[in-house]
Amino acid sequence: MDPKDVVITGLGIVSSLGVGADTHWRALTTGTPSPVLDEERFAPYTVHPLPEIDWSTQIPKRGDQRQMETWQRLGTYTAGLALEDAGLKEDLELCAAMDMVVAAGGGERDVEVDQAILDASLTRNDHDILLNEKLTTELRPTLFLAQLSNLLAGNISIVHKVTGSSRTFMGEEGAGVAAIETAAARIRSGQSSHLLVGASFQTEHPDMLLAYELGGFLQRGGWSPVWQRRPDDGGVITGSGAAFLVLESRAHAEKRGRKPYAAIGPVVSGRAQRRGEALRETLETMLSGLGGDDAPMLAISGASGAHAASRAEKAVLDAHGNLVPRGFSSLTGHLKEAQFPFAVALSALAVHHGRAYPSFDAENEKTYEPRPSAVLATAVGYNCFEGMGLVLQP
Repeated sequence: MDPKDVVITGLGIVSSLGVGADTHWRALTTGTPSPVLDEERFAPYTVHPLPEIDWSTQIPKRGDQRQMETWQRLGTYTAGLALEDAGLKEDLELCAAMDMVVAAGGGERDVEVDQAILDASLTRNDHDILLNEKLTTELRPTLFLAQLSNLLAGNISIVHKVTGSSRTFMGEEGAGVAAIETAAARIRSGQSSHLLVGASFQTEHPDMLLAYELGGFLQRGGWSPVWQRRPDDGGVITGSGAAFLVLESRAHAEKRGRKPYAAIGPVVSGRAQRRGEALRETLETMLSGLGGDDAPMLAISGASGAHAASRAEKAVLDAHGNLVPRGFSSLTGHLKEAQFPFAVALSALAVHHGRAYPSFDAENEKTYEPRPSAVLATAVGYNCFEGMGLVLQP
């Protein structure tokens, strides 16, 4: 064992299934897991909505809550869960020395202002003047701050006093992969001893769904498991959620007497073309680059349901008969930037509890009986970027 091994000592996760690591473990392993859906608000699209959350348990100041948009509030809240789970929440000295890597998108648009501009444009021809008028009179100044991607990290620093170095990545699923990959690399190199890493995504907003639909990625007309998405539409069903992890070097965790959930092994990433067999070939190369043997292995897949990407990933997983997939997006929805951190968190829970998740789709996922000592976590972007990594016994 190397003192610079990367171990996971804290988990904070939120999705439509509930709040916290223990809640998710129970929801995903008790009986037959089932999704929580909202099929009405954004019909014909289905979303996996946020659960009820008492924000004040992690963000006590109402003023802090008010100045954040929902995605920032969600990320800050979930980061607090991870810090609390790791036993670091009240340790101001360790929080002050803690580094942070966040994956984030842009903010939420002011839909009412957008609608007002569109309505006015129907009766006026001076659209350039109209746009300037609305932008200078209708938008609140704080909206621009709320849309800065690195404000999620800023709010975590303010609320939880995590004031070491801070990095923010953008780029949808690729940002989540890069965040985990970079965080683990910093610890292995000795640049960081303990680090907070993660992302949040709030889909319950028209402009968030619009970005998918403009590319033709959304599924219409109800839910189906991620491996069974209908070929006549886009295949993606989105969800609101977040995942943050506390990573430490083995030496740092042992020094403070903290038993880890799991360790993070190699993490690889890519940006394959989505034409022909390029993605499948890239995934094969990435998988072989992780090493490992032919023993049965659970694969916690972040497949989005987007047809080309998910079909390529499933083909690669099926070609390796020892890999047994669990497509968690069937139950949480696609979480965009948070997809890979969420996959790593669920993988860590399986290693920690020594049990595999039951099939989330009995028609397409085999049963898995062995005690998982290594779990493959994947996130193949619905549009671009792909990543995978191994989560190991600590």
